[in-house]
Amino acid sequence: MGQVFRKLFDTFFGNSEMRVVMLGLDAAGKTTILYKLHIGEVLSTVPTIGFNVEKVQYKNVVFTVWDVGGQEKLRPLWRHYFNNTDGLIYVVDSLDRERIGKAKAEFQAIIKDPFMLNSIILVFANKQDMKGAMSPMEVCEGLGLLDLKNRKWHIQGTCALKGDGLYEGLDWLASTLKELKAAGYSSIGTSS
Repeated sequence: MGQVFRKLFDTFFGNSEMRVVMLGLDAAGKTTILYKLHIGEVLSTVPTIGFNVEKVQYKNVVFTVWDVGGQEKLRPLWRHYFNNTDGLIYVVDSLDRERIGKAKAEFQAIIKDPFMLNSIILVFANKQDMKGAMSPMEVCEGLGLLDLKNRKWHIQGTCALKGDGLYEGLDWLASTLKELKAAGYSSIGTSS
């Protein structure tokens, strides 16, 4: 009886778990974002070769975030992280106008992958504090977000170094998770 009550309690009041993959071109700020969310500090980072994974608790959601290296030679490996993914955080360097086309091509390939068709999408338009950065709307247009049909997505302007916008993005992920759970979306689980 105790296990049944615990499962029932967790379903209504407990923590939800969400598996998230964080992708983007190299130098977009993925690892900086991950550790700002995980420990609240900016760590000195080097380009990620492989991946970092951390659990980030925010409100009543535990996000398991996979931060995968964004160098061109590593991008073909991204697809190995797609299975059972509830959400995609795609990080864009808003200052890198020259590579917005490349960022779009990679983004479109990710969201069209069969394993990612049910994943919700959060785009972090990072480095908003820098002079000459593209606005979140410019990033939105650059990635083709407005053309997405039947997908849950949100774009959030961020500054990873200061933490600006990061928790607003997690708010959207958490509330969207809650909506999907209420609607019976089965691939998002509840902790036990």
